[in-house]
Amino acid sequence: MKIPVSHGHGQKKYLKFKKSNFANDPTLTTVNENGSPFNRGIQHEAKHSAILSRAAKLFNTKGARSTTLSDVANKLGLTKTSLYYYVKTKEDLIYQCYDTAMRHAHETLDNVEATTEDPLERVLLFMESQISTTLKALAGEGDFYAAPLELASLKDEHREALIAEYLRMFTRFRSYIRDGIEQSSIRPCHSTSATRALIGALDWSFYWLYEMPPEQAQLAGAAMRDIVSHGLFKQDAQYCPGDPLLDAELVSPAKGFDREAQNRLKQEAFFKAGTRFFNRKGFNGTSLDEIAEHLQVSKGAFYYHFTNKEALLTQCYEYSLDQMDAIYREINASDTSAAEKLDTACRQVFHIQNSDLGPLIRYNTITALPPPIRRRVLARTQAASDNLGEFVRQGQASGMFRDVNAAIMQNMLEGAVNAAMDIGQWRRLEDTDKAAIEYFDVFYFGLAKSAG
Repeated sequence: MKIPVSHGHGQKKYLKFKKSNFANDPTLTTVNENGSPFNRGIQHEAKHSAILSRAAKLFNTKGARSTTLSDVANKLGLTKTSLYYYVKTKEDLIYQCYDTAMRHAHETLDNVEATTEDPLERVLLFMESQISTTLKALAGEGDFYAAPLELASLKDEHREALIAEYLRMFTRFRSYIRDGIEQSSIRPCHSTSATRALIGALDWSFYWLYEMPPEQAQLAGAAMRDIVSHGLFKQDAQYCPGDPLLDAELVSPAKGFDREAQNRLKQEAFFKAGTRFFNRKGFNGTSLDEIAEHLQVSKGAFYYHFTNKEALLTQCYEYSLDQMDAIYREINASDTSAAEKLDTACRQVFHIQNSDLGPLIRYNTITALPPPIRRRVLARTQAASDNLGEFVRQGQASGMFRDVNAAIMQNMLEGAVNAAMDIGQWRRLEDTDKAAIEYFDVFYFGLAKSAG
């Protein structure tokens, strides 16, 4: 099939489409008053939106680095030549997808502000709407939007523009919490920490909503509203955070390596340096030369321990998960309440993320791993995360926690934990443990002021 597209000066070029379900896919079709999705006036925008939506889905599931323009074209039944009419390069496609996601977030905030003046309701509506957008896309009723996992790998101008829009979105959302505190409709809390934690919980939702059975995923919006409003703890629960001491030996997975101590320490130095660079610059933006220079070693020293950059990234994930496993083993062996176990786990991971013991790897590089390794890493991640859900269920059984959706609570905490790194870039960090308490407070006690 050929679609005529005006190209200026009276000339027409034709977009070539293979026979496919492109025009019949409800997630890709915009119909005008004449019943055709590709009539002059809307055809370009309709197809452009379809391309960005399909690319976003591939980026979220396969990764932007692993997705080719041919992959996108094939999913839409387009020729690759036709795709170049809309995007010049893969970098351009990634940028457009991320930019569209940010524009959608701001449009959602616009709608929220037009709907209500109540600050708490604005917080809740924004979060519910983001969940609803993903669920509609999964049901074939709306567009997909790309999670900006590989932002660090973009060109400076693209990255800086997107970061500016992200910060503007963050500031708008935080203003709702600050307005609510000022108006006494939201209980006093650290507004920047609460905003970072809640947006972090949302940022990871694209993954767990994709993986969750549809009938459970449909409960996510209401469950999130309940948790953000009223928190995990019952209103009459008397719980004050303890003083967990983090033992550097406890979280060091080094004893699990079958190597000499000196060799092991060198590997750990590579893991920590690699993790910092991957977290900050993404997989593509990280160079082995930079890591070697940072550690003041030769590039040959790197190749003595790792075959390539991908092998280092894999080991960084394994190293982080070894640290998580060590924490959970110690906590599960302790004779403490479920509330203490949950609180200790969250605060200890937060401490590692923001101290010389860490950081832990951020999952913005997960799509750079080969599929078999990615599946193994995600399986280990899920097993570690399941500890949080188990602590929630134990606390509910003991009567200290409210009857919230434990699966949604677990996934929100996991997303917040992943976003906890470098909290010092968002707020003053004088006491790491105090900052951890303020960070997770929103999940424990919610934002709504107590009726009492």
